[in-house]
Amino acid sequence: MISYVPFYQTLKDKGITEYQLIYKHGFSAYILHRMKHGETITLKTLDTLCFILDCSVSDIIIYIPDEA
Repeated sequence: MISYVPFYQTLKDKGITEYQLIYKHGFSAYILHRMKHGETITLKTLDTLCFILDCSVSDIIIYIPDEA
């Protein structure tokens, strides 16, 4: 499964709030909602987040294998 835990740590480390993402950078509140609930996002969205936060993909998502 894909986890967005690194995303929230990156926001904290960079001192950026979700409010700033929405109102300063025009990021979708709906996408943030989807991420909070572990739902999928597009590669374009991932690219946009990496651009806004000036970070790599691994600073946004992490893959956690499902237990069999």
